[in-house]
Amino acid sequence: MNFIGNIIWLIFGGFLAAMGYVFGGFILCITIVGIPWGMQCFKIAGLVLWPFGKRVVPSNSGMGCVSVLFNIIWLLCGGFYTACIHLVFAAILFITIIGIPFARQHLKLMELSLMPFGKQVI
Repeated sequence: MNFIGNIIWLIFGGFLAAMGYVFGGFILCITIVGIPWGMQCFKIAGLVLWPFGKRVVPSNSGMGCVSVLFNIIWLLCGGFYTACIHLVFAAILFITIIGIPFARQHLKLMELSLMPFGKQVI
């Protein structure tokens, strides 16, 4: 069932959304200072590309308070906006019964796009 959900997700916007995250990640990685945030864009792009069957869990990266600082910078520079967009799409998709599994994926993406540092996709 996950395979079918992922194929439908890719056809109806998942591929374009993932390419947007990849493009943003490349732009951030061009600036040396933006590399940590660019890597998080690539992590989100991987989840956006194939979200069914994956989970977002806290990681033991050992970054400590640096991840909190990076998450705050992420929130102020677009993370909050991105999470709100995923929330709006989830609310729209929850209206229909067929859209509920896709809405759940948007909520998963919202969790990761709100604070990506200190999270891992498995």
